[in-house]
Order: sequence, then structure tokens, then C-alpha cells
Amino acid sequence: MTKRLRKGILTFDRILSSNLWKQGLVLLIMMVLAFVLSYAMLSFSGAEWEKFCDANKMSKWSLPLYLLIDTNALNTLYIFDAGKDVDVQGWMLFVSGFTYLLGVFLFSGMIISLITNSISRRVDDHRGGRVFYLLSGHYVIMGYDDMVPAIIFDIFKRDKDAYVLILTAVNAEKIREWLAKSVASKLMERIIVNYGHRTMKECYPKIHLEAAKEIFIVGRRNIETHDAMNVENVDSICSYLSELKKEKGDSITLPQRITCVFEDLDTYTAFKTTEIFDEVNQLGISFMPYNFYTGWAKQVFVKGNYIDKQDSGNPISYPAMLREKGDEERYAHLVFVGITTCSVAMSIEAANVLHFPLRKDEKMRKTRITFIDKNADQEMAQFVTRYRHFFDVEPPLYEDLSDDNGCGIKRLGDEGFLDTEFHFIKGDAFSKKVQDELCKYATDKNQSLTIFIAMRNPKDNFTFGMNMPDTIYQTDTPLFIRQDRSDNFVTNLRCQDSYNEKIYRYVENGALIEVKRKGRFANIYPFGMIDTGFSRDNVSLQRAKLINLLYTIGGNHDGLTNTVIMAKAEELWVDRKVADRWSSLYSAYSINIKLDTLRRMRGLEHTDLSADRQELTDKEVDALAVVEHNRWNVEKLLMGFRTPTENEDKYLHKEFSEKLVQNKYVFIHHHIKPYKLIDSQVNDCMITRNIPWILRMTEHRENEETN
Repeated sequence: MTKRLRKGILTFDRILSSNLWKQGLVLLIMMVLAFVLSYAMLSFSGAEWEKFCDANKMSKWSLPLYLLIDTNALNTLYIFDAGKDVDVQGWMLFVSGFTYLLGVFLFSGMIISLITNSISRRVDDHRGGRVFYLLSGHYVIMGYDDMVPAIIFDIFKRDKDAYVLILTAVNAEKIREWLAKSVASKLMERIIVNYGHRTMKECYPKIHLEAAKEIFIVGRRNIETHDAMNVENVDSICSYLSELKKEKGDSITLPQRITCVFEDLDTYTAFKTTEIFDEVNQLGISFMPYNFYTGWAKQVFVKGNYIDKQDSGNPISYPAMLREKGDEERYAHLVFVGITTCSVAMSIEAANVLHFPLRKDEKMRKTRITFIDKNADQEMAQFVTRYRHFFDVEPPLYEDLSDDNGCGIKRLGDEGFLDTEFHFIKGDAFSKKVQDELCKYATDKNQSLTIFIAMRNPKDNFTFGMNMPDTIYQTDTPLFIRQDRSDNFVTNLRCQDSYNEKIYRYVENGALIEVKRKGRFANIYPFGMIDTGFSRDNVSLQRAKLINLLYTIGGNHDGLTNTVIMAKAEELWVDRKVADRWSSLYSAYSINIKLDTLRRMRGLEHTDLSADRQELTDKEVDALAVVEHNRWNVEKLLMGFRTPTENEDKYLHKEFSEKLVQNKYVFIHHHIKPYKLIDSQVNDCMITRNIPWILRMTEHRENEETN
């Protein structure tokens, strides 16, 4: 009996503390019981209470309730009794008094407590993120990380009237406190933080996930299981939306895009070549993997700018990798100090997009990417393993500057036909030998040097960037310094030294030479900041869809309206393999680099955009078609494709060429060869010739991004 009583009390307490409507239901039951008790006691009291009701012209059902809710009921009874019309003495006064006390408890006590409790609970639920407001048209961010504010700023930049919902299992009050440090109060009014586990489908109906405009899966990048949990999150969303679509058909409008953040580069790369989330695309939702470091690489190499402060929104331009007139004869040389996830990711993106025409003497101009690290030999082994098919074609360069017995620069194999090469230097970046090597690069007229400082310790990055040899600063070599948080100090230092020109004097051949020189830190640039670490490139995405379309229609788009063209491009994009989509994306990313090259070929400054939409001459098409194929070679090898062996080569076994060419679906491609040796030059020429058309088709999108 005691166990049952305890169980009953526990059940009652859970009901009472669970939610408002259950508390109201308990109160209603108690009120009904009180009314029944009041009516029963009056009926068995023997008093003439029915006559009392008749005399007062009230229903006999009203008096029991009247005694419960009217605090003046006893006085009324005594006054009536004084009239001697009806005897209400005795039991009736006892019953009325008891009922009055019960009514005071229920109506004056419990109802007030219930209202007070409900308000308090509502406030607690709101603060705890358990109240769900948004029904449709909102943006959903799942999980919380330091890069969430950057995502929020990007959303509001594109949609000023947006509402953002953050679903997180972290305390909602803490999330609001963290956001308030970087998000203006006006924007905070449009941000809703809801508590929930992002991998549990039970949470999705509450936040109306199916009615959201876009979904961003962020998680927490500092935990080891980050990528696995994000994959599970995507699976849960896909399962939920698939079930919902089967149930409701085409009557529901699903989100336009799912952007999923991956921390590990291998995971990120895998999603460029596998169809693991093809079901998402089949739902009509665009799935985009995102990596923080490659995102920054696109800002540096593709967009060429970043936003300095989110509240002002002023873009800061980055220098091009080939900057000066006469660079047509130079090669771009990118030096990464430190081999980290950041530097590796940026180097791969650089290899994918930084491609330039042959020199005037028709010799290959290879872009060189150099890593400097104390453990460069070990890191090189891992790097080569990760991108083995690239290094099968273009073996790396290696140099040991760690001690006096180190080896000079040497290539670990025969030089290949690619226009990009990797160079690994073993040595301490703070050592004199390494810094002397950097000075030699800076004064070499055959190369255009850019240095990226991306060591693991942010303090080392700053110390190294602020204390380089004088030669580096005097040659105006761009120094990119990795900053974890704010860019303010580096940006302000650069801006001050850029405008604070001074006179530099030296003697040459007995004469005093005076030249104007910018300040010491006029060419330092911050990158990698977490607060500006997210920027979607919808312009390149739309360009990629048009490039993918061109492979189908062969450049024959005359007579087609823009609406028809874009509709066809969207249709083909959904059906295209993931690897092919990324190939088109990287081709789109390289357009800005090609335009920069094109301006130089036309004798224009690289900042002069006036002739970008002008049709290309045959000579220009031929030059840039080689660039496009060289870019394609590198892209395919870095994506995991390889060249065919003799037994697989369709050119050696022409009678089986139609069958052998199908090996591209198992990542063996016959066109990974020098441009002159392939039979698909028509595609490279076609894509190149249509660059002005692609620019015109995406002009409105480009204006949206700029504004």
C-alpha cells in the first residue's frame, strides 16, 4: 500500500510540474470535486436551501458554486436569515462556512498560484529555449560554434528581414550571452535560440524544419566526433524530410540548401567525390559541404577580399598572386610557414585555382607552393600519401635547411607535365638559413612571392610576421598573418603604414637617390579570423551550373531565354555526379584568375574590369584553354583520379576505347595529359570562349553579392 501511495504521489508531482495545461486540468478536477462536495453537503444538511434559491431567483445548481466563489456569501446568508423568510441556521451555515473556506483555497489560492506559476514557467521556458515561435521562412542553424556569428552575419547580409533559429543542446542563456558579444542588439531580436538535440527527429516538427529556407549544420568543431555527428545529423534530416514528403507529397516546400560544416580535410574531400548524400539532392535540396579553412582560401584566392568588421561591412582587398606589370614572365610562388590544417587546406585550394598562361617563350610557368616546417619530411610523407596520384605525375621538391648537413633543393622523381608543384623545406622558420632563403625568393625577379604565416601558435604567427628581415618589407612582399579572432590590429597597422609614406635615401654611383616608400607594415594582411570565417559564394555556384550546362549543349545557347537557360541548368545540376559538380565549381572559381590574366594580356591594369564582358579573340581563347586544361589536370589528380596504365589506355588500345573510357567512373581518366596530347580540346576552348556569356548571365547575382 505504501509503495502504491508513493507511486501515486510521484505521478501526481510529475503531472503537476510538467506543463501548464496539466496543472490546469488538476485544478479543474479539484473544482468539480469541490462543487460536487458542496452540492452533496447542502443536500444532506436538512436546511431549506432550495427555498433560499427560489427566494433569490437562482438555480439550485448555482448556490453550491456561489458559496465557493463569492467571498461575501456568508454575509448574504446572515442578512437573509434576519428576514425570517427561510430558516438557514444550523447545518446550512456550517456547510456554507466549510464551502466558503474550500472556495478561498481553490479560487483565491490555487488560481492565483497557477497564474503566477504559468507566467514564471513561460519565462523559464523562453530563457531555456523551450518555446518555439517560428513557423516558416526562417534559417535554421544546428549546433553552436565560434563560427555561428559569421553565418548569422552572412544570412542578414543577404536577407535583412530574416529570422534565425539556433537549435542547440547547450544552455540557451549561455548561447545568448556569447552571441551578444559580437551581434548587435537589433539583430538579436531576430535570433531565436531553441533547446534540442539536433540528431533527434522528434525536435524537427517543433522548429518546423521542413518550412525553413536554409539549414546550416555546424556542431562543435573542437570535439573529435564533430564530422561523424554532422553526418548523423544530415542522415536524420534526410530521413525526416523524406518521410514527410511521402506523407504530404508536393504540397510542402522543402529548404533550398543544406550547408554542412566538416572539420577534417579528408572528410571534406570525400564528400566531393561520393554520392553519400544523393538522397538530399533527390529531394530537390542542394547539399554543400563546407570547411572553415577552404572557405578562407576562397576569400583569399577567388573573391580577393574579406569584410573587416561585421558592423561596418567594409570590404578589404587582398593582393593578387601575380601583381605587377611584367608578371607575365614570372611564376607565382606561395610560401606557407608551418604545415597545419589551415596551410594544407589553403595550399590545395590555391593549387586548384591559381593557373596562368604559358610564358611568352611557350615554356611552362609552374605555380610553386612551398611549405616550411621543422618536421617537413614527416609532413611531406603524409601529404604525398593523401594526394598520391598528383605526386605520381608531379613529384615534390625537397630541401633540408635544418642544419649545416642538410641537402639542397632536389626533386624526388622526374619532373611532370603539371603547371603546379609542391616544395617542402625542413627547417625552423625563425632560423637565419630559412629567413635568408625567404629573402632570396623576395629579390628573385623570376617569381612573384607571397608568404602565408600559419603556424599552430597564434603568438608565433604574429611574432614572425612583425619581425621579418628588412628585405621582405622593402620588396613589398605580401605577408598574410593567420589571426584567430579579430583582424583589427593587423588591419589598422597596415592602413596606417600604407598612407604614411616616407622618403628613403641611398647612394648609388656617387649620387644620392631619394624614393618614396610606404611604411614597414604596409603589406601585411590578416586571414583566418573566426568572426569572418563564413562566406557563401553564390556567384560561383551559379557560374558552375552554367558551365555544367555548356558541357551538355556545347555552347549553343543562342535563341534561348535566360529563364529557360537557368531552368535547364538547375535540372542538369541535380542529376550530375558529385565529382562533376565540383569540377564545374572549381572551373567557376578560376574565372576570376583567368579574367586577371586576360586583362594583362590586353595591356590593362589587373583592377580594370571594363573589358571583362568583351568577346575573346581566337588567340586569347587558345591561351586560356591551355590554362583551363592545366587547371583541370590538377583538380582531377587532387580529387583522387589517376592516369591510366598501359593496359587501361584507350589511346594504346583504340579497338576497346569506348569501353576503356568508362573507367572514369572508377576514377581513371584518359585526359589527364598535356593539352596538346588530348582529343577534348574543344571543351576547354568552348568553356573559355563562353566566359563573357557566363559573366553576363550571372551579373545580377554578382551585384547582389557586392551590395
